[in-house]
Amino acid sequence: MERIIEVEKFSEESSFENRLRPATWNEYIGQEKIKKNLKVFIEAAKKRGESLDHILFFGPPGLGKTTLANIIASQMQSNIKITAAPMIEKSGDLAAILTNLEEGDILFIDEIHRLSPAIEEILYPAMEDFRLDIIIGSGPAAQTIKIDLPRFTLIGATTRAGMLSSPLRDRFGMHFRLEFYTPEELSRIIDNAAKKLGKSIEEDAAVEIAKRSRGTPRIALRLLKRVRDFADVADEEKILHNRTLEALEALGVDERGFDELDLRLLKLLAEAKGKPLGLSTIAAALSEDEGTIEDVIEPFLLANGFIERTARGRVATLKTYELLKLSPNIQSTLF
Repeated sequence: MERIIEVEKFSEESSFENRLRPATWNEYIGQEKIKKNLKVFIEAAKKRGESLDHILFFGPPGLGKTTLANIIASQMQSNIKITAAPMIEKSGDLAAILTNLEEGDILFIDEIHRLSPAIEEILYPAMEDFRLDIIIGSGPAAQTIKIDLPRFTLIGATTRAGMLSSPLRDRFGMHFRLEFYTPEELSRIIDNAAKKLGKSIEEDAAVEIAKRSRGTPRIALRLLKRVRDFADVADEEKILHNRTLEALEALGVDERGFDELDLRLLKLLAEAKGKPLGLSTIAAALSEDEGTIEDVIEPFLLANGFIERTARGRVATLKTYELLKLSPNIQSTLF
């Protein structure tokens, strides 16, 4: 079952997100430091008549990496080709993409940490020398054909920068880490999105959704969409605060943005009374796979100080015990 506060994109959400996606710097709210630096680098590249250096965006899902890539392409007046690393299965797939690029184009590869080592080897000369080395044949009869490529900009996006190989990471001239958004930023994003959906929203209602969006615009927009459904069924022209509270309660999202799975994880760690729990132990106890725990559930809890990762495993912080109204030294019967 999909969680309403899932940070990964649902299969049916692409068209919805595209409708609400900001197209200019003025529309893009948040990530101010990144925006400021990118504006300088883009302006400098345009003055020199050059392509931008390759760019790496990393951070949790749903924070706007694809949106930033689209705005960069718009500002550079370039075409953008978007793909994901799992779709590039063999060298011929990458060769087809690269040879179809034109001068100044931008290639955006999502989940770039999932490229296979063989594909990475082909990508290195393409990024450094704008050259594609293709090996034809095998054994003593093998031949290497070199194909010149137009100068392009590769924008890579990853949620797991630690899984990126050092040679690939070093070939990006610019590295940007996207941070979680503040409730104030999310409230403005929600207000703008509501207008694009043809629905006004009370300020208190936007703030309420923002508080429960885990610092992530994708979740904020998804909650807005569901709250709008409740307002529409009630024949309300405006999204009201009391209707928003009713909707969020029905969706099972509390005032911190936690759902049942988050609370189960926190209770599990609190029950351990300071004893670190390994990732496999947590995954087995919650009946979730380790990747979901590490990439989807933990980042928000870590960023907000509810859990800590140690060399021996995960532990609950004092903040978690306070949230659950438990004493760190007393065995509870919650589990």
